[in-house]
Amino acid sequence: MKNKLLFVLGLLLGNFFVVLGQSTAYWQQHVDYKMDVTMDVKTYQYKGKQELVYTNNSPDTLKRVFYHLYNNAFQPGSEMDARLQSIPDPDARMVNKIKNAAGKEIKESRIAKLQPNEIGYLHILNFKQDGLAAKAKEVSTILEVELAQPILPGKSTTFTLDFEGQVPVQIRRSGRNNKEGVELSMAQWYPKIAEFDFEGWHADPYIAREFHGVWGNFDVTITIDKHYVLGGSGYLQNKNEIGYNYQDAGVTVSIPKKQKTLSWHFIAPNVHDFTWAADTNYIHDVVPTTFGTTLHFLYKNNPNIISNWKNAEPKTVQLMEYYNTIVGKYPYDQYSVIQGGDGGMEYAMCTLILGEGTFEGLVGVIAHEMGHSWFQHILASNESKHPWMDEGFTSFIEDLGMNEIAEKKVANPFSGAYKNYLYLANSGKEQPLSTHGDRFDYNQAYSIDAYSKGEVYLAQLIYLIGKDNLMKSIKRYYTDFKFKHPTPNDSKRTAERISGANLDWYLTDWTETTNTIDYGVKEVRVDLGNTGNNTVITLERIGRTPMPIDMLVEYTDGTQESFYIPLRMMSFEKENPTPEIKRTVLPDWAWAYPTYSYILPTNKTISKITLDPSGLMADVKPENNVYPAKK
Repeated sequence: MKNKLLFVLGLLLGNFFVVLGQSTAYWQQHVDYKMDVTMDVKTYQYKGKQELVYTNNSPDTLKRVFYHLYNNAFQPGSEMDARLQSIPDPDARMVNKIKNAAGKEIKESRIAKLQPNEIGYLHILNFKQDGLAAKAKEVSTILEVELAQPILPGKSTTFTLDFEGQVPVQIRRSGRNNKEGVELSMAQWYPKIAEFDFEGWHADPYIAREFHGVWGNFDVTITIDKHYVLGGSGYLQNKNEIGYNYQDAGVTVSIPKKQKTLSWHFIAPNVHDFTWAADTNYIHDVVPTTFGTTLHFLYKNNPNIISNWKNAEPKTVQLMEYYNTIVGKYPYDQYSVIQGGDGGMEYAMCTLILGEGTFEGLVGVIAHEMGHSWFQHILASNESKHPWMDEGFTSFIEDLGMNEIAEKKVANPFSGAYKNYLYLANSGKEQPLSTHGDRFDYNQAYSIDAYSKGEVYLAQLIYLIGKDNLMKSIKRYYTDFKFKHPTPNDSKRTAERISGANLDWYLTDWTETTNTIDYGVKEVRVDLGNTGNNTVITLERIGRTPMPIDMLVEYTDGTQESFYIPLRMMSFEKENPTPEIKRTVLPDWAWAYPTYSYILPTNKTISKITLDPSGLMADVKPENNVYPAKK
């Protein structure tokens, strides 16, 4: 009896630890969408049906689910409208500048002035789970659903619903008739199930920031007036029925005059979003590549922009090939660059961008938005909570890519990001990178934090662990986390695995605080000894954030040598970044000591001392990094 009890107890404990082990392993949910939608191009209203097979790979039993209804943000009184009216520096694209009774210029929310036929909306009807009615409640941009039956771990269920929407006047990202005349920019247009992960549900209201989505497959059929040309996510399945330069070579497509509409059938496998755009006046160029991805360019038949778009096409090929080299192979067979939207925004297998600016601006926007195909649409971080992970990392490869294709290359392509960060750090408006994207007090602070400080996070790793280690880390990060939802810690741990350095302090200080880096040359004095002149160099740490130190000493005879002071908490020694200059590795510097002195045994006279000659340490007061101090 005793042995039997022990056996049963062992079984129970074994199962407990198996479950415990499963709860700590990585998992992510999976979705399969099937949607049929019909667009009325006269009213800009659309109706559709959605079938969603949802697989619960979590260890939780789900009793309710949430959907995003993004279009509902474009209504007077919405949270997005309220935010425009309360933030000190609202997005210029979303406000009108008017003068009040006193003659003072004020910024008025464009959403607040929308008429009923101009607003956006997305409403849900007839929601069912496996054929059973479920209780669905619309709460602004979120649909809350009480399930008819719980979804157990490892099980799948099928949701069906009808939806009807209206495309808003172009305000932010999605909409109709943007300022360049593109008729339909269909982003965030369908009922999109919210992400559920190890942190729980991410059912954030849509206030204007970024997104987070569930990995899955999309099967989408769009029925629209036959004169419209579409581009977007996925692969067109019936291209020889559609034409518009999608058809196979040698195929002639003839659409009967009596036929009023076309049904465009797209399949988008293993993505977390689906976007499309449409216009009756698109030119559609198809550009094959040697690396297996076909590029599509859709832009207005406007004589003023055609040459810019044609000339941007080979640059786009160069950029994609370069990103493939430094990050990893783009995994899809197509990518579309589409004129639309209100600036530039990344989506699965495509981007919507404005197209009437300068050639340099056009290529720059493409470089950035296409870069998001890696950092967000393959490495799908939660860009609502960690916008710096997609914007900053994308800006990093954008600057590398633009420098790569430039006729004249620069030594530090990240200098603009450092300049922006230093401005913010000294402005008093900075908030930690860990701030949720919707919670920034200023739009400017959000932009500089997400784009520039996020970029400096990677660029500064060149200073910390060396360029070779960083570029290897980026490739490893891509290999390990593509088609997943990596977190800030995943990026840090990858760099640690590649370099061997301890970097937890860096992730904490750089992303969770507004601590700054400030080191300086405190004193240089000459001690006269029996063996000659010994120069004592004393450095000081003024800011809270620790750093290893690269120091270049130049002498009056024209010679120079470098010194490297490791940071004790890194447990790491960086390779010499300038092997052509003799380097001496000094004893490490522990953060708790505010000063560090070194006796330089030399009879030479020092002409200059520079801390961080590379400029890759984001020191907020670089003027005290040089001796003698600049007047």
